[in-house]
Amino acid sequence: PGGAARGHASAERACVRRPARPGWVLPTLRGYRPSWLGADALAGLTLVAVVLPSQMATARLAGLSVVVGLYAFVAGALLYALIGTDRHLSVGADSTIAPVLAVGVGAVAAVGSSGYGSAMAFTAIVVGAILIGVGVVRLGWISELLSTPVITGVLAGIAVGIIARQLPVVFGVAGGGTTAIDQIGDLLRQLDHINFWSLGIAVGVLGIIVTAQRFSHRLPGALLGLVLSVLAVDALGLRARHGVAVIGSIHGGLPSLALPTVSWSQFQSLVPTVLTVAFLCIAQTAATVRGSGAAAAPTSGDFNRDLIAVGAGSVAAGLMGTLAVDASPPNTAIATASGTRSQLANVMAALVVVVVAVGLTAPLADLPQATLAATLVFVATKLFRVDELRTILSFDRLEFALAAVTILVVALVGIEQGVLLAMILSLADRTRRTLRPRDTLLGRDPGTDHWIPRDIGRPTEEVPGVLVYLVYAPLWYGNADYFRSRVRQLVHAEAGRVRTVILDADAMSDIDYTGLQALRGLASELAQTGVAMGIARASHIVHHDLKHGALLEQLGADHLFASVDEAVAGLRSRA
Repeated sequence: PGGAARGHASAERACVRRPARPGWVLPTLRGYRPSWLGADALAGLTLVAVVLPSQMATARLAGLSVVVGLYAFVAGALLYALIGTDRHLSVGADSTIAPVLAVGVGAVAAVGSSGYGSAMAFTAIVVGAILIGVGVVRLGWISELLSTPVITGVLAGIAVGIIARQLPVVFGVAGGGTTAIDQIGDLLRQLDHINFWSLGIAVGVLGIIVTAQRFSHRLPGALLGLVLSVLAVDALGLRARHGVAVIGSIHGGLPSLALPTVSWSQFQSLVPTVLTVAFLCIAQTAATVRGSGAAAAPTSGDFNRDLIAVGAGSVAAGLMGTLAVDASPPNTAIATASGTRSQLANVMAALVVVVVAVGLTAPLADLPQATLAATLVFVATKLFRVDELRTILSFDRLEFALAAVTILVVALVGIEQGVLLAMILSLADRTRRTLRPRDTLLGRDPGTDHWIPRDIGRPTEEVPGVLVYLVYAPLWYGNADYFRSRVRQLVHAEAGRVRTVILDADAMSDIDYTGLQALRGLASELAQTGVAMGIARASHIVHHDLKHGALLEQLGADHLFASVDEAVAGLRSRA
């Protein structure tokens, strides 16, 4: 009975996470049970407490009115709930892409102008269209072009930029500069003009958020800090008496739908920003979906559909005059921890946010800008994953160096340049590994017919005159000459004692034409010195390549073996 109960519970959890074959409308509500409504309602309210301050802060980070961030969450949450497949994923305005948008759009229109808002909305539509296109043609795999270390570096670099931009607001000074170094330098020059009331508000709000997070991720520390800071400004007259900067009057109500336009020259200038944001959305959505707590990993079809859903949210956000949306890792983690059973939690949260945006914006006029800055500083600390960087360093110093370089370029030069460099560095590192692949010599495990690497710390038997070589890479034009010279070097090192060379192809995924020519040349060289060559454990793909490249005809089909031990016995008997 206990095992049956556990099996039933496990099956129910699997059912809750992700439907096997979702339909095209509200897929996460299929198979919904009335008993789940309470959990979704609680998760929705928890999300509201986090979303209200964070979405307003993100809108400010993008150079937009705070209410615009609320509209972005509504568009992203509702469209993803309508189409998306992940039951936990939360979509809205995101602090990862907001600074990219602010820099890119700010280059074509002045912040605060109608042209700026129009360009931001146009960018959201184009980004959404790209995501939809990527999902439709099933190109979601491009998210894998960035390795985890460089993604960590990109996020950390963005975090540095966010903190550098928010520190002047925290200290209540004017700020300035375009790069992180310029912004921090400008702040240091204005230290004698610090508004200690603004600084106190920021420190207090940050302290409330951190304290709440230490007790439980469900505690609405950011919302509590927002409410208390508004009350403090009103009760103490901080705006008039002490010069504390506040948000000011906010135009609430429902957004109007319109198709934004930009000039051709503006569009050309926005292309790098659009591509960067779209790629970041793909990468972050992939990372968030994989870490959303699903019992089973999403299929490629699920992920491509999720991209379509996020893209549809961005298109809707653009039509509403707001900014592009993205999957939100912190909000998704909160939804998961709150026990959400479906996207109904995000729908409920979106409806509450609509009520706030339409009828409850008046009290937000006294919201200190330092409160939103403190919220963004806290978000930035979550993007700078120190533990992850420490783990990367302990695993591989070179990969840590890639992350560190990415952090510096993103923070000091620009996010677009950092992302481009990260892609190049990731691909260069992977190419380097296959250009000079790891390899090993094999020896027989004593008392068995198994052949294992000689360098794993276990004793092995060597068969006189036999050299068994294993390379951990495909054989392609980039490493073909290296492979040939490496085997030649190993044979020469034995000073003429080698009579048989066996290539263990178990770790070789495929062979291209150049690699095949290197193999044929190596076989000819060895034959001229009286050394026979055989190939063991070739997959059907490698076997196909060997056959169609005429290597089997050159060696003879009897030089291809199912195991290393068979190859050793077979070739030695013919010697």
